[in-house]
Amino acid sequence: MTSNNTVDATMTTHDSAPSGEVVEPSRLAPTTSPTLLAPKPDRWRERYTRRLWISDLLVLIWIVFGTQIAWFGFGNAQITMRDDTRFTDVSYWIFSTGLVVTWMWALGLVDSRDHRVFGTGTTEYVRIVRASYILFGGIAIVAFVIRADIARGFLLISLPAGVLVLVFERWLWRQWLHAQRSAGGYSARVLLVGSRDSVSQIARELQRHSSAGYKVVGACVPSGAVADVIDGTDIPIMGNVNAVERAIAATRADTVAVTSTDDLPPYKVKQISWNLESGRQHLVLAPSIVDIAGPRIHMRPVNGLPLIHVETPRFTRGQAFTKRTVDIAGSLILIILSSPLLLGVALAVKLSSNGPLLYRQERIGRNGVPFGMLKFRSMRVGADQELSALLEAQGTSETPLFKIKDDPRITPVGRFIRRYSLDELPQFFNVLGGSMSLVGPRPQIAAEVALYSETAKRRLLARPGITGLWQVSGRSSVEWEDAVKLDLYYVENWSLVGDIAILFKTLRAVVSPGSTAH
Repeated sequence: MTSNNTVDATMTTHDSAPSGEVVEPSRLAPTTSPTLLAPKPDRWRERYTRRLWISDLLVLIWIVFGTQIAWFGFGNAQITMRDDTRFTDVSYWIFSTGLVVTWMWALGLVDSRDHRVFGTGTTEYVRIVRASYILFGGIAIVAFVIRADIARGFLLISLPAGVLVLVFERWLWRQWLHAQRSAGGYSARVLLVGSRDSVSQIARELQRHSSAGYKVVGACVPSGAVADVIDGTDIPIMGNVNAVERAIAATRADTVAVTSTDDLPPYKVKQISWNLESGRQHLVLAPSIVDIAGPRIHMRPVNGLPLIHVETPRFTRGQAFTKRTVDIAGSLILIILSSPLLLGVALAVKLSSNGPLLYRQERIGRNGVPFGMLKFRSMRVGADQELSALLEAQGTSETPLFKIKDDPRITPVGRFIRRYSLDELPQFFNVLGGSMSLVGPRPQIAAEVALYSETAKRRLLARPGITGLWQVSGRSSVEWEDAVKLDLYYVENWSLVGDIAILFKTLRAVVSPGSTAH
C-alpha cells in the first residue's frame, strides 16, 4: 500500500450530486463549507512525534556526553585547530553540545520521525543509520579541512553507540505503539473509496495488519447503500462515491484511501483531494498490488499521469555475493558461540534414547536440487515410516505442509529441543557448506514439493533457510497458503536489512516460543 501523502489544499467542497448523477467538471469549483469540518481531531501523530523527539534528545545527551566523560573524564579537554599562524582551542563540552544539536537536526532533516515511516517497516531505522553516518562523515571532512585534532576514539565510540541506542529506543517505542494500535488507538482513521472487490481486499489486508496503523472506519462504493457492510467484514458502507465528503464527516476519517478508479469519473480523485483539510487529512492511492516490497515500486509521472513501475524480482550478483558472505561469516560465528550448547544438546539426545545422534533428511534445495539437512534427532527410530499413517489419520495427507499435531513419535528430550529450535543447530554446518542459508524459504521434503502449484515452485529460486519469514510469523500455526505467500514475498523482495530483521525476530521467537512452536 502506498504511504500517506498529504494533499496540499484547504478543505473545500462543492454542491453534492444526487446518487448516480455525473457532475460536470465545470461545477467542481471549490467553495468553503464549514459543515464538512470533523470534530476536534486526535493529534496522536504530533504527540508521538514529540515523544520521539524528547527520547532521541535524551539518548544523544547520554551517549555523547557519556562518551566524552568516559574518554576524557570531567576535565576541560580541548580540541586544537591549527592554521599557518596560530592555534585555536575549543572545549569538548562545547563540541559535544554542538554534536548533539547537529545530530538531532540531521535526524529531523531525513524525516526519521515522520508519521509515514514510524511504526512499521525498516525505513525509520534506515534513516537513523543514514543520517548518523552522513553526519559523522561530514564531521571528519570538516575536521580535516580546518585541521582540527578531534580524538578518533571519541568519534569511533559515540557513532556506533549512538546508532545502536537510537535504534533500540525507537524499537521500544514501536512496541508501545503496536500495543496501542492493537487496542484501536494511535491509528489513521481510513475511509475506503472504490469498487466492492477492491475495497474488500484492501480492508482485509489492513485489518490483518493492525500494527501498520490504518483503522478502516467506513467505505464508499459505486452503488453503495447506507447500512450495508463490506463482504467478509463489519465495515459499514457510508454511501456511494458521491457521498465521500459526508462520509468523512460522519466517520471522522482523517485518511481517504482510493482502492480503484475504474468506477470513478476521471475527475473524482481530484475532487476528493480538494475537499481534504491540509495537514490533517490525507489522500492515499491504494492499488490492488499486494506482496510487493517498496524498493521494487517506482513512481514516474508522465504529463500529470502517475505511472507505477513494478520491477521484476531478481538477485543481482552483488546481492548474491553479499548474502553468501553474510551466511559464511554468520554461520562460523554462530558455530563458535553455540559450541557449548551443541555439546549439551548432543549429550542429552544421546543419553535419553536409543538411536543416532544426528538425523539426516533429504530436503529439496535451490532450483529443486536435493540435499541432506542435518538435525539433532528428536524422534524415535523409524519415525519416517509412520508419517503416512499419521497424516491420513489426521486428514492432512493432501496438504503440502506435513505437520502432525501432538506427534507421538517425538521423544521427551526431542519435544524440548524442538520447542526452542535447538534441534536445528547442526544446520549451521549446512549453511557453511552452501546448501542452506541463514534466512530463506522453509526447506521441504520431496513429497511436499511434489504437491506444489506452479506459483509455489518459485520458492525454490532461493536457498532454503534455517529461519525465514513464515517461521517468525506464526511457525507451526501458519496455514499452507499463508506459508507460501510469506515465502514468495521473501524470495521476490529480498534485502539484507530484511534478513537482519528476521534474524532478530527469530531470536525473540526462540527465547519466547509461545504455543505455536512444536
